[in-house]
Amino acid sequence: MKAVALLKAEKLSRQTGVFLPTVDQVMVEERAASFTKRSIKSGAKLAGLKLAVSMMDLTTLEGKDTPGKVAYLCRKALQPLDAKYDVPPCGAVCVYPNMVKYARRFLGEDSPVHVASVATGFPSGQMPLRTRLEEVRRAVADGADEIDMVINRGAFLAGDHALVFDEIAAIKEACGPAHLKVILETGELVTYDNVRVASQIAMEAGGDFIKTSTGKVAPAATIPVTLVMLEAIRDYFFATGIRIGMKPAGGIRNSKQALHYLVMVRETLGDDWLTPDLFRFGASTLVNDVLMQIVKAVEGNYQSLDYFSLP
Repeated sequence: MKAVALLKAEKLSRQTGVFLPTVDQVMVEERAASFTKRSIKSGAKLAGLKLAVSMMDLTTLEGKDTPGKVAYLCRKALQPLDAKYDVPPCGAVCVYPNMVKYARRFLGEDSPVHVASVATGFPSGQMPLRTRLEEVRRAVADGADEIDMVINRGAFLAGDHALVFDEIAAIKEACGPAHLKVILETGELVTYDNVRVASQIAMEAGGDFIKTSTGKVAPAATIPVTLVMLEAIRDYFFATGIRIGMKPAGGIRNSKQALHYLVMVRETLGDDWLTPDLFRFGASTLVNDVLMQIVKAVEGNYQSLDYFSLP
């Protein structure tokens, strides 16, 4: 399987002119570990925490989702904390396609918070392409600004990278004006080499963002996997001049981890990527811990998590 992936990578490299190196596992994991040892203090920490809030996609993806629950999520995304703390709104709310119209209705047309929707048979991606395309078109018609699609991991692992590319390209076309985030589901791709190749395919096929995970499969986002994807984005930018966004999703649970990710983004891609337009967190369980740390930085003491509304 690994040999097939590398052969496909070489073919894709010849077609695009972009070199796809084999990932050095030891180096990636050592460098990733170094980011977890950084210490950020005082004013820089507070600024980083507020930036992290602006990059969060608050998400509800449950069978019991209701219009009221979606409205509640939108309200929190618009004002995550009391105005006196000067915390920016979140990047987006992410919902199932049938809930998009309710999020759009609550947020209005000119909201600073985007409406994102998972689609294409989330989380498995196993529905027929025609059905997946229709789901995307419906979500966009109902007001989605962003579509989070899942790739066909079965096709990828079977070596049919051309099919994966063609499906992403077709879904990108169906998105129309909406941005496309391509979910690789890295926990099922097994190797860093596979993650690197899948990242390249997603970018070449038209994805505006690449995203680690659905949050439904373990492991989800990890620092080493995210670093592999960030390096793919960096090399693609050097080759094409096109900036692709990054979204780690799942498994990021506290503010310390969030700050480690921001340090990694800055040191790998530079300050240009430290914006919600190019970096997002898919981690609803993260938001309250970050808000609690912001209150601590401002007030000098912690408040219980009971003081913060559920995401």
